[in-house]
Amino acid sequence: MIPVGVIGIGSYVPERILTNHELEQMVDTSDEWIKTRTGIAERRLADDGETTSDLAYEASKLALEDAGLDVKDIDLIIVATASPDMIFPSTSCILQQRLGLKNVPAFDVSAACAGFVFGLSVAYQYVASGEYKKVLFVGSDTLTHFVNWQDRNTCVLFGDGAGAVVLGKTEKGYGILSNVLASNGSGADLLKIPAGGSNITGTIESVEKGLHFIEMNGNEVFKFAVRAIPQASKQALKKAGLTVDDVDFFIPHQANSRIINTAASKLKIGPERIISNIEKYGNTSTASIPLALDEIWKEGRLKKGDILLLVGFGAGLTWGANIIRWNRRS
Repeated sequence: MIPVGVIGIGSYVPERILTNHELEQMVDTSDEWIKTRTGIAERRLADDGETTSDLAYEASKLALEDAGLDVKDIDLIIVATASPDMIFPSTSCILQQRLGLKNVPAFDVSAACAGFVFGLSVAYQYVASGEYKKVLFVGSDTLTHFVNWQDRNTCVLFGDGAGAVVLGKTEKGYGILSNVLASNGSGADLLKIPAGGSNITGTIESVEKGLHFIEMNGNEVFKFAVRAIPQASKQALKKAGLTVDDVDFFIPHQANSRIINTAASKLKIGPERIISNIEKYGNTSTASIPLALDEIWKEGRLKKGDILLLVGFGAGLTWGANIIRWNRRS
């Protein structure tokens, strides 16, 4: 198998900021309650005409620039999203057109907030097998378009953003070392958007009942996440021949600071190794892990050889982890 690493990375968030204090004027909540329960202070919101593919396009341009590549160097595009522009065509095909590429295969991955972990594993396989040389993989979501702003349990959580990576061949012993994926469909009702698919199509009744908005059983999702994160982390580390002590940076899906801290405590990972920017962005779904990864890369905190533990979890239920030995020098 060809060793596969991140050879370019970029991220993008919309300009509009919605603070907790602004939410206090919209719904029965408070800045203190939100921060205590979630760790979130503000989040970015896509404008009404701003789509998931728009955010993906901006992040992709930055990833290509970071890689020092022309868009024509890309021979496969994969987008992970829980909020596609449309049911079809795929968001990846829309992104392909925006980038000016022709006849380059493009498809979407759907694994909700675990989409980046799942999609990274998929993209890895194509490069490792030699089928494609340069893969553009993007996690992009605009979940605030699907938020009920009267539901204080969900509207405080979500933000919009995109993160993109370019995967390519790297030197032996570096790059993506292992991937672990898991799903449990028996928990499908815990986190969902009921309408908009073939089960409940768009009708006046479905709109009036608010069935096109996010619904979540927060307590059960919390219990699931704090079990799934340590489980997937240990499995991925074992598969890579490593232990928790080898991890330099723990980069989990940014859903809730209490989930992150509880899971890290179970893994015995101290705060100095936890990467979290949830305070600024909220839960950006598939974008949360690459947003955090891009942030520490741009800050110059990543060193060649650093071991990264990426962990995602989300609706489905879905969860998984990737282990990366960083292959780039800042």
